[in-house]
Amino acid sequence: MKILALIPLAALALSAAVNLKDPTPAEIEAIVKKFASKESDFSRARQNYIYRQVTKMHEMDASRKRIIGKYETTSDWRFVDGKRTEVVVYAPPQSLQNLLLEPEDIQDMRDTLPFVLTSEDLDSYYVRYLGHELVDEVPCFVFAIKPKKIEPGKRYFSGTAWVDDQELQIVKTYGRPMGKKRNAGSQYPKFETYREQIDGKYWFPTYTVSTDTLVFDASVVPIKMTIRYQDYKRFGAESDIKFGDVVEPEKPKPTKP
Repeated sequence: MKILALIPLAALALSAAVNLKDPTPAEIEAIVKKFASKESDFSRARQNYIYRQVTKMHEMDASRKRIIGKYETTSDWRFVDGKRTEVVVYAPPQSLQNLLLEPEDIQDMRDTLPFVLTSEDLDSYYVRYLGHELVDEVPCFVFAIKPKKIEPGKRYFSGTAWVDDQELQIVKTYGRPMGKKRNAGSQYPKFETYREQIDGKYWFPTYTVSTDTLVFDASVVPIKMTIRYQDYKRFGAESDIKFGDVVEPEKPKPTKP
């Protein structure tokens, strides 16, 4: 599977010497505009797809060998009465010991981690060309991306994006969510998101992974998080797919940060 092939290469990508021709500054500017336009097309197209999102966050002990707390949820993005809706189908009681998920964390899992840089969002970011690399044998332009300004109530991405140099679509991102913090001590982990080509046209996010350590004033919390985006199907009259019964998620109980 393409994802599994990508993962071992991630650590080597930045150090690999790849003899690929770099574009000129004028070409880079045109490439950024083109891939942002492609991302706008992709973002609109994805709104017509149904899929399943499986999220797992594990709080680890100091050795990273034992799970001491869990947050898990499975959601189906469906069309209900003609409206695209997230329906939670699995949400066991969460058992996180040292973390309290904030609304921003849930928003990041839904929107920021499968990062999309559209033409409409381009003016909000600095985009800097870093080089030309192979990712799973796909030649990619590499760009550093960071927000120009942090507006209250909005979430942003800061990190690196790998863009297919032929399709001009993002195939991988690495970085962290950003935004105005609700609490001064809030921490947001770094993550990697991989995409695969769906229906032979668009590169859709299929896998996000984060193995990070969150450092707070009074504690250090290792975490492991994975998100899988599965079973993409373009919605149509014949695609009214139901994966399971709806489950009302348990409201998280306050835990000691």
